[in-house]
Amino acid sequence: MKGKKGRRFKSSFKLKRKGIEVIGEWKTVQIDPNLLADEEFKDIVCLEELTDYRLVSSSKVGKVKEKRKAESASEVSEEEEEPVIPPKKKKKGLRSKPDKSADPNATEVDVPIGVEAKSKATEGANCKDHGDVTESTSSTKDVPKKKKKNKGSQEGLPSVTSSKKVKNWTTEVLSASTDHKADVSAWKDLFVPEPVLWALSYLGFSAPTPIQALALPSAIRDNMDVLGAAETGSGKTLAFAIPMIHSVLQWQKSNSSTMKNGNVSKEVHQDHDGTRWENEDEAEKLTHQQAEDSGDEDDGTFTTGCVKVLENSEFESGSMTHTVGSHKKRPLLGLVLTPTRELAVQVKHHIDAVAKFTGIKTAILVGGMAPQKQERVLNRKPEIVIATPGRLWELVKERHPHLSNLRQLRCLVIDEADRMVEKGHFLELSQLLEILNDSQYNPHRQTFVFSATLTLVHQTPSRVLQKKNAKKMDKKTKLELLMEKVGIKAKPKVIDLTRKEATVETLTETRIHCNTNEKDYYLYYFLLQYPGRTMVFANSIDCIKRLTSLLTILNCDPLPLHANMHQKQRLKNLERFAERESCVLLTTDVAARGLDIPNVQHVIHYQVPRTSELYVHRSGRTARAANEGLSLLLIGPDDLINFRKIYKTLEKTEELPFFPVETKCMTSIKERVNLARQIEKAEFFNSRAKQHNSWLQQAAEALEIDLDDDMFMGRKPSEQEESQKQKMLKGMKKQLKHMLSQPLFKVLMKTKYPTQSGKLLLPQTSVGTSESALRTVSKQQAKRKKSNK
Repeated sequence: MKGKKGRRFKSSFKLKRKGIEVIGEWKTVQIDPNLLADEEFKDIVCLEELTDYRLVSSSKVGKVKEKRKAESASEVSEEEEEPVIPPKKKKKGLRSKPDKSADPNATEVDVPIGVEAKSKATEGANCKDHGDVTESTSSTKDVPKKKKKNKGSQEGLPSVTSSKKVKNWTTEVLSASTDHKADVSAWKDLFVPEPVLWALSYLGFSAPTPIQALALPSAIRDNMDVLGAAETGSGKTLAFAIPMIHSVLQWQKSNSSTMKNGNVSKEVHQDHDGTRWENEDEAEKLTHQQAEDSGDEDDGTFTTGCVKVLENSEFESGSMTHTVGSHKKRPLLGLVLTPTRELAVQVKHHIDAVAKFTGIKTAILVGGMAPQKQERVLNRKPEIVIATPGRLWELVKERHPHLSNLRQLRCLVIDEADRMVEKGHFLELSQLLEILNDSQYNPHRQTFVFSATLTLVHQTPSRVLQKKNAKKMDKKTKLELLMEKVGIKAKPKVIDLTRKEATVETLTETRIHCNTNEKDYYLYYFLLQYPGRTMVFANSIDCIKRLTSLLTILNCDPLPLHANMHQKQRLKNLERFAERESCVLLTTDVAARGLDIPNVQHVIHYQVPRTSELYVHRSGRTARAANEGLSLLLIGPDDLINFRKIYKTLEKTEELPFFPVETKCMTSIKERVNLARQIEKAEFFNSRAKQHNSWLQQAAEALEIDLDDDMFMGRKPSEQEESQKQKMLKGMKKQLKHMLSQPLFKVLMKTKYPTQSGKLLLPQTSVGTSESALRTVSKQQAKRKKSNK
């Protein structure tokens, strides 16, 4: 892939020369002799410029070449020359006619597109000449084909994660329906725009969820601010995405008429100046495509498209459309702020899916990815930006042109708002909100605030209430404080669809009480006995790292996810987790909020979360969209305080049931886990000591000093001791391998005579025929009810 991309950009000079027909002559430019005194310019021979030329379509390049070689060129030779020219670039939502006509306007719209998409289509047609200039003319044809493939994938859900695969964890959710022509009549009463209805029909979303049905009319028809609280997996993303798309479409509609009028009066000016904008847009589009494909590769591998300001040039593509001229005047209209990078990626994919037939551009700004690429994406003037506060504030401080005028912002969304405005978190967000509510304030701006725990109130401790000015916190007070921080001045529409318990009705909550060092046993037991898609949450990164190496040694193949990982690896692990039927994701609270990973069956809290909000969000990764799910708390002595707080805040009336465990298996599980712990400890110490000692050695060599033996970590062992250690480690690994090959869940024969029934009853392992964890819990509860009667 990399090689091909490099080749495509190397030939850029050749391409530009092929797309130009020289009318005048190259003229020498006078150079200041003082410049040549500098050694950097010693290799310059002369500098020439060409001002009199015209751009020609790719189909005529062959003809121009033939004229230069010989005046009397036959049609046959022209046909032989033409296959070298790459196929025309496709635009989103457009298909070329089968005859591959040379006429740049010969395009056919196969999908129903709204007014905005149509204007985009004409822009695409007019950009074709330039598109052919910047495309690769490699002798092999598969390069342009691959490019088309990438473009096609962008039409639906553009990938931010990897160049090889467009698929990510959101794809399965968005493409769950096989019916691409679903009946969307239920949406029509909610004032949803026509292009969005087409997208909803294509996605198979036939009916809105309760939060969507309540939020959309107020947001679209009444133009109100919305504060929405609904349980996890209830479709909150579309509840703010659809009104935002509607707002952008309304802005485009109101501006298109004025643009058209301005276009008629400035026709000549646009012929010269508009050309430059078109070229920049096309070159930027190409570069952006490459940037997205490259994942997190260095920026050095790509060069930004070189653009000339054209003089005395003529175009054969006909009159310019207003969309080109309006490109530079297109402001930022929608801004979505999320607490985590992964959630930002997911929200972008959902908005892209719903805005599929509108032609609206979106961009993502998150940390962990090259800021230069994100600046280039912003240069394309996207109408909607999805961002995390840190990276957005960084680019606002650098005064990026597209982020400089936030006064025109029509929609502001704060997703997972209660977390975002928490005291001591997201300092950049408070600075952003200060700007948006002061110098960049827009009285017509709509604000959307959503979360599953928006109205969840903690009971104020009695010691705090005894103070003079102490206020008892209730739902109303909490929402008023939130509105003040966010800057909502008018009376908003408040929607609260959460239950008193805050968790989903289809979620089964269970617990296991154990000592801290026994948590590993119960975790390993659960993963072996109940295979499936399981998320394991812990409070610290160190704990996740230790569990990753321990479960890897025990052949559980876990996937880690935490804030210290490279962003590309984080996204890759999420994709892998969504692809595999039976898999374990070990994660911190970075994946607790908002992520919609399909068919997560179990959530295990290895450490009890510190707040009830976190407990609700963690548990909300399973039992989504009316599916069933299981939440299991591993409660050690240190976790009891947090557990009681959560129990009190969520006003649980019944005690959580204990998760049933087969005690007869625990002996062999303990043996395995203890041996794996020893191996993990030895490997961890060895790697840490090696790392420390090699760093010391390098530093000493650089400073040219000698080191004492006692400065090395763990005393430098002799060769004999080292080989003995390695032997012991090898022996332990061999022993563990043997243990893991043995069946764990044995069914013992209960009869004195094995062949009493006429045949030998062989013991079976319960791993293959194991029932689900949910069924085990429900059976136990049914037994308990019977015994109580």
